Amino acid sequence: MQRDIHNLIEGRVSTGVIRQTNSSAAVVGSIIDLQGYSSLEFLILTGALTDVNATFAVTMDEGNVSNLSDASAVAAGDLLGSYASASFTFADDNAVKKIGYKGAKRYVRLTITPTGNDAGNLDLGVIALLGAPGKMPTP
Repeated sequence: MQRDIHNLIEGRVSTGVIRQTNSSAAVVGSIIDLQGYSSLEFLILTGALTDVNATFAVTMDEGNVSNLSDASAVAAGDLLGSYASASFTFADDNAVKKIGYKGAKRYVRLTITPTGNDAGNLDLGVIALLGAPGKMPTP
């Protein structure tokens, strides 16, 4: 059996590694272009979440225009997993959450919206993992 995922995926930065301090402002990821790929999974990596009452809701937008001027919320039927399972709280330090997209639009963007993060830090990074490439190996 050959174990090769290396040539079947491509990673792209959605948010980079960030620290948001004392803020409930939304963390909006980069727009991910799915051209040439048939699958997308967002991996959300949390670090220290220091506000003891903070929650973090995950949402996703989709569209066919490169700047997402036609953005609409991704319906539950076009998700792999759910918004609830990808969302997290202050208790989820050093965790990995995931949510996938199986819709038909070309562009997708992930957003994380904190609530109650007014006295602490949000450390996180988001990777967009593209798979099922039209051409292999991936770059």
